[in-house]
Amino acid sequence: MNKIANKTIINNVLIEEAAKDKNIVVLCSDSRGSAGLGPFSKEHPKQFVEVGIAEQNLVTIAAGLAACGKKSFVFSPASFLSTRSMEQAKVDVAYSHTNVKLIGISGGVSYGELGMTHQSANDIAIMASTPGLRVYLPCDRFQTEKLIRALLQDKDPAYIRIGRNAVADVYEEGNVPFELNKAVTIQDGSDVTIIACGEMVQGAKAAGVLLKEKGISARVIDMYCIKPIDREAIIKAAKETKLILTVEEHVKLGGLGSMVAQVAAENAPVKVVSLGLPDEPAIAGKSAQIFHYYGMDAEGIVKKISELL
Repeated sequence: MNKIANKTIINNVLIEEAAKDKNIVVLCSDSRGSAGLGPFSKEHPKQFVEVGIAEQNLVTIAAGLAACGKKSFVFSPASFLSTRSMEQAKVDVAYSHTNVKLIGISGGVSYGELGMTHQSANDIAIMASTPGLRVYLPCDRFQTEKLIRALLQDKDPAYIRIGRNAVADVYEEGNVPFELNKAVTIQDGSDVTIIACGEMVQGAKAAGVLLKEKGISARVIDMYCIKPIDREAIIKAAKETKLILTVEEHVKLGGLGSMVAQVAAENAPVKVVSLGLPDEPAIAGKSAQIFHYYGMDAEGIVKKISELL
């Protein structure tokens, strides 16, 4: 079991790269501990800005620094970053096309026990509907590192959502297929396609193995790139399998499922069913408990596909 959280991997990469590039700056909203930024702030104090609990100011300051040639990395809880600073993300980052990478920490139901106020169940819809803003949900530490290193090489705005704690590895060290904005086919199949993002990929991968044991051939796709979404992978799955099931740590409205259904409907109509959170306040509890309750874990995915087929 992996004991390293994705936020730690991001921190490690930025510490390494900031030593070579003084234009890299990290900003946070009184979330140094939650984001695991203690080591970065100690290693590069002149490249670290603590704004306090003022998310709107946080994003605008980051955009201002980017306009002066800096590479801004913003860390704040996803539930607040995607709502309290929505206007600043839209205008100062996306519309102004500033080199700001917005890192939504403790995303989805990571703060599950604190209820709806701290859950970010609609951030995909909010951020992906903003013109000029890319959206990524990496699934494990290895993919997270590949993504951050790739984003360090460009100047385009992006929103990256990660969870709170360490998650099991989906990929193996040294064998991490990665191409920016291209989905990864973890397992091929001809009966059904499971498309998942973020922490849901682990359950989707496990479900693919269980379905194979039941005689169901499941294609499993890691759609870490929510925007721009990999249309080619979706269309191929729609043409080659009988059903697409999407799994996301997000409400069903406006998220991964909606985007996949739209692409399929326009190009190769196939039945698309979404597994996600309901259009109501989600239950409070630990992430695993919430996933199981709504049938979003491996067991729930297998049960849903078995019913549909």
